[in-house]
Amino acid sequence: MTDRRGVVAKRAEDLTPGVPYVRGWNRARRSASTLADQLVLLGLDSDFPGLAADVNVSGAGLVQLGAVRPEAAELLARLIRAGLETERRDPTCEPAMTTRREAPAA
Repeated sequence: MTDRRGVVAKRAEDLTPGVPYVRGWNRARRSASTLADQLVLLGLDSDFPGLAADVNVSGAGLVQLGAVRPEAAELLARLIRAGLETERRDPTCEPAMTTRREAPAA
């Protein structure tokens, strides 16, 4: 289940037998941990106190950033933009990941 932007929307409040919730939550936990490690290195860990792993009704993992100050969101956006600009300028730099829009068609 997704919202209009393709983001997983509804959290799993009641579990349904046969849905792989643990797999999705584990993936979200690893991703949240990776992000938390980077936020610590940047000194931003206290700006994202609500960072947590979760899972939706279909068993897809969710990473919740929680409520953040506008300044923290702006700084995170600038860091992402700087990383993307670095990737574009350096042809030897391998992209860390592909966005949904950039992903090749299956």
